[in-house]
Amino acid sequence: MLARLKQMLIKEFIQVFRDKRTRFLLFGPPIIQMLMFGYAATFEIYHVSTAVLDLDHSQESRELISRFSSSRYFDVQRQLTDHRQIDDLINQGTATVGLEIHAGFAENLRKGQTAPLQVIVDATNSNTALIASAYITQIALGFAQDYQRDRIYRIAPQVLEEIPSLQLEQRPWYNPDLRSRWFFVPGIIGSLTLVLVVTLTAFAVVREREIGTLEQIMVTPIRPFEFILGKTLPFFLIGLFDVSLIATVGTFWFEVPFRGHILVLFAGAILFLLCMLGVGLLISTVSSTQQQAMVTSFFFIMPAITFSGFGFPISTMPPWLQYLTYLNPLRYFLVLLRGTYLKGVGMEILWPQMLAMAVLGFSLLTIAVLRFHKALD
Repeated sequence: MLARLKQMLIKEFIQVFRDKRTRFLLFGPPIIQMLMFGYAATFEIYHVSTAVLDLDHSQESRELISRFSSSRYFDVQRQLTDHRQIDDLINQGTATVGLEIHAGFAENLRKGQTAPLQVIVDATNSNTALIASAYITQIALGFAQDYQRDRIYRIAPQVLEEIPSLQLEQRPWYNPDLRSRWFFVPGIIGSLTLVLVVTLTAFAVVREREIGTLEQIMVTPIRPFEFILGKTLPFFLIGLFDVSLIATVGTFWFEVPFRGHILVLFAGAILFLLCMLGVGLLISTVSSTQQQAMVTSFFFIMPAITFSGFGFPISTMPPWLQYLTYLNPLRYFLVLLRGTYLKGVGMEILWPQMLAMAVLGFSLLTIAVLRFHKALD
C-alpha cells in the first residue's frame, strides 16, 4: 500500500510542478491577492470628495470649512456659489458630500442660537455615507464645543471653571487603534485558502476524468482509497504551505499582531483544510468537465465567504440564514484566526470551533469518498 501511495504522490507532484505557469499560480497569486485585498478591504474611508457652499462668508464659516479641509477624511475640492451646483456634482458622482452654510451662520452663533449646517451625502454606497456622516458629526460637534468654550471664556472666564465636563476615554481591547485591516487580514487568509484548496482538488480529479487517465489509473493495482488519498494529500500539503506563506506575508507586511500560539493556528488550519478537501472532492464527483467544476466551485465559494462573517456580521443576517452558517467551515476558521491573531486565546476558548470543523471535515470527506466510489463504479 505504501509503495503504491508513494508512486501516486510522486505522480501528482510531478504533474503539479512540471509546468512553470502552474508553479507560479500555486504561490504567486495568493501572495498578490493577499497584498491587494489587504489594502482594498477596509471599513475606513479617506479623502471623500467634498463640495462646499459658503453663503455666510464669515470668520466662523471659514474656520468650520478649514476643519474639513485639514481632515484626512475629507478632500474639499470645490467652493461653490449656487446650491444647484451641489445637486449637479452629486448626480454626476464628482462629489460625495455637499456642505451648505447658510447666511446668518455666524450671527446665530454670536447670539448663542442654533446655527444649522446642511449636509448632503450621496448614499448610493450606504457604508461610505454612514461613515462620512459620522466623521462630519465629530467635526461639527468639535467645532461647536470649541466655539462655545471660547465664547464663555470671553464673556465670563470664571464660569468656565465651574461648568462640569464629561470626558470619554476610549480603550478598545485587542485593537486599540480600531484598524479595520487587523480585522480583515486574518479573514483574507481563510478566504484565499478556501478558494485555493477547493479549486485545486476539484480540478485535479476532474482533469483526470476528462482526459481519460482516470480509467487507466483504476485498472492498475491501486485501490480506490489509495487513489483518493494520493490525489488529495498533495493538495493538503500545498494548502498547508500556502496557509503558512499567506499568513507570514499578511502578518509582517501589514503588521498585524499575532498574540496566540502557532500550534493552535496550525491545528485549526489542518482541520479547515480537511473540510475544503472534502468539498473539492465532492465537487469532482458531480462534475464531468473542468468547466462544470469551475461553475460548481463558484457556486460554493461565494456563499461560503459571504456567510462566514468575513465582511458582514452574522448577527445582522436573517435567523434562517444564521442557522445555515453553522454548516460553513469558514465561519469557524475565521473565529479561530481572529482569536489567535488579535486575542491570543488558546484551545480552552477555541475548542468549539475545532470540534465543529472536525465534525464537518469528517462528514464532508465521508460523503465525498462514498460518492467518489459510486462514481467510479
